[in-house]
Amino acid sequence: MPDMTAAPEFRPAVLVTGGATRIGAAIIRRFAAAGWHCVIHYRASADEADSLAASLPSAETIGFDLANDDAAVAAVTTLAARLPGWRCLVNSASVFDYDGVTALDPATNRAAMQVNALAPARIAQAFIAHTTKGAGVRSVINVTDMKIANTNPDFFSYTMSKHALAATIGMLAKGVTDPEVRAYGIAPGAILASHDQREEETEISHRLNLLRRKTGADEIAEAALFLAGGALETGQSLFIDSGQHLMDQPRDVIWLAREDARGAIA
Repeated sequence: MPDMTAAPEFRPAVLVTGGATRIGAAIIRRFAAAGWHCVIHYRASADEADSLAASLPSAETIGFDLANDDAAVAAVTTLAARLPGWRCLVNSASVFDYDGVTALDPATNRAAMQVNALAPARIAQAFIAHTTKGAGVRSVINVTDMKIANTNPDFFSYTMSKHALAATIGMLAKGVTDPEVRAYGIAPGAILASHDQREEETEISHRLNLLRRKTGADEIAEAALFLAGGALETGQSLFIDSGQHLMDQPRDVIWLAREDARGAIA
């Protein structure tokens, strides 16, 4: 474990996009507990990012909009020059807006492909190109979705963008020749309440998996920390979803749970 009393420049560092809230914040807390210097990315959640950073032994915040990938790459390049110990990038931020399989919404699709696929790919490339070489493993971890294996017609553009992001993992693994670089994926199942879902609905929807249990954000965070160590061969993805990706679900679990509830009432 890194020295918990060390200054930021002497700790391994991690950047988590979307690290101020939700799953991103859980990942930040886990790395912080393991002694890493944490860089918390935010777009609109500056207050949450500042509050989280203040609660950790070694942390800072960085703000940029993934809708502007040029600005995101510039921020990452500047960060790499300043943090020689930067060893891990977790692309966790994403947009999750609804459109359907028979009526793709062009604006929704462009936003999803930009934020969920294009910007993370360019950030990953900048991280690989500009972080310090020769100091140990450097890992890119792209957070995808179990929908890359268990597709359904809902959230068409979101799912399309996550498939695009998942494709970058194997491409980076095969195309980057630096033996210290790892490209990984984490494919979560239903973890937190999302879209228009009420928290109480997750007690049904988030158990629609083979183990009939709720998968925790802490499990995603633990997987990210494990992958950051480089113990697995590059190009691999971990499904953290209690077996949901092994199922063949006809709709997103938000609606499957509501159908179950209506059936119970009837």
